[in-house]
Amino acid sequence: MSKKHLTDTIDWKTILDSKNLLQIIVGTVLATFAMKGFMLPNHFMDGGVTGISILLHEVFKINIGVVFVAFNATFIYMGYKKIGKTFAIQTIITVVLFSLGLIFVNIAPITHDKLLIAIFGGILIGMGGGLVIRGGGVLDGFEVIALFTQRKTGLSNSEITTLFNTIIFGIAAFQFGIETAMYSIITYFAAVRATDYVVDGIEEFTAVNIITSKPEEVKSFLVNELGKGITVYKGEKGYLPNSFDVKTETDIIVTIVTRLEIKQIHEAVINIDDKAFVYVHIIKEATGGILKEKGHAK
Repeated sequence: MSKKHLTDTIDWKTILDSKNLLQIIVGTVLATFAMKGFMLPNHFMDGGVTGISILLHEVFKINIGVVFVAFNATFIYMGYKKIGKTFAIQTIITVVLFSLGLIFVNIAPITHDKLLIAIFGGILIGMGGGLVIRGGGVLDGFEVIALFTQRKTGLSNSEITTLFNTIIFGIAAFQFGIETAMYSIITYFAAVRATDYVVDGIEEFTAVNIITSKPEEVKSFLVNELGKGITVYKGEKGYLPNSFDVKTETDIIVTIVTRLEIKQIHEAVINIDDKAFVYVHIIKEATGGILKEKGHAK
């Protein structure tokens, strides 16, 4: 299927899926609670469009819900062009719900303790944003801008986002004071971590790579005892500084596990071969195989 076809197609089954809608609704409720119960009453900022909306609301007294919709409109259009109509519609639903919450929901401030506001406000809005992403949209359309500017600037998504948010927090420091701006940075990073946790989950997948002199024993342990699927690459080992010309063929064993299983596998492999070389790296997404069957990972 061509990229253009994916962009021009609206997948109503995905949009109206009850699980996706529930995640979007719960996500916007959590974000609204964070904003109205923690952040707005205490002039705390967040990054992205949310931060810009708070800033304009506080400085010019413009209705924050209206500002939020207006700024997100541009990013939704950019998301439609880059990602697709389905994503755009799910994001529109999110933005409208969140804006209505900001306009009509009134919550008494939960606390005035700045550290609690920073931590719990960030966690709640981050969890809300994470649930919305799992539902297929985004709570803050600002995340889309990195897709357009990355190639032109040569910066990564995180670097682009950090650059823009630094400007926002710098203005916040001038407007509300350096202390509030610093607490707002804590809020932002708490939100980022909470979003990552919700999106990736406690079962974030990790690739474990094993190079050992006892490959058959390690393969048998992973497959027959732990029930994992494995992939084996043929490689070479050696090439040490004092013996560069010495090399031998070796199997590179790769298995995909959750982060909770890494220590168990590492210890078991070292028990089999105490000189084994084991390294891991995070996988943002993995599907298929036996990843979800009977609690095992491929």
